[in-house]
Amino acid sequence: MPFSYCNTGTCDYASRNDKSYWLSTTAAVPMMPVSGRDIRAHISRCAVCETPSPAVAVHSQDYIAPTCPPGWRSLWAGYSFLMHSGAGDEGGGQSLTSSGSCLRDFRAQPFVECQGPRGTCHYFANIYSFWLTHVSLDEQFGPGPVPSVLKAADQQRRQASRCHVCTKG
Repeated sequence: MPFSYCNTGTCDYASRNDKSYWLSTTAAVPMMPVSGRDIRAHISRCAVCETPSPAVAVHSQDYIAPTCPPGWRSLWAGYSFLMHSGAGDEGGGQSLTSSGSCLRDFRAQPFVECQGPRGTCHYFANIYSFWLTHVSLDEQFGPGPVPSVLKAADQQRRQASRCHVCTKG
């Protein structure tokens, strides 16, 4: 649990049923919750880098990643991630201009939920990820797509829109 809650006199750590959400790795989804050092294999690592200008995500709602604007250079291309929901009213997201809205890899569950008092992390069936989808030009402003269920990973990946993270320079 990466936080504690405090009032004027004390701070409490892992004493509530708090949850945190972490970007996951491409490790196989375990059947049971993981704990201790086994959690490391499921939580993505990051690096913070300095750039001459802020990184900005550009989204296409197409299956082809958009190009960076003139005078900007590419940092990476990915898939347009909107937000996640957890059990009950839990969840989160970020601005579509944020580099965090453009994930390099598409995974139906790109995050893992960790529960404080239990000290475990797991991929629960009742938490969801939300992605921008591919919308062809002839489908725009029309009656909407035909509802369908995409079970195969390649179908899911093809339906997600693409994005690019760019920086000036």
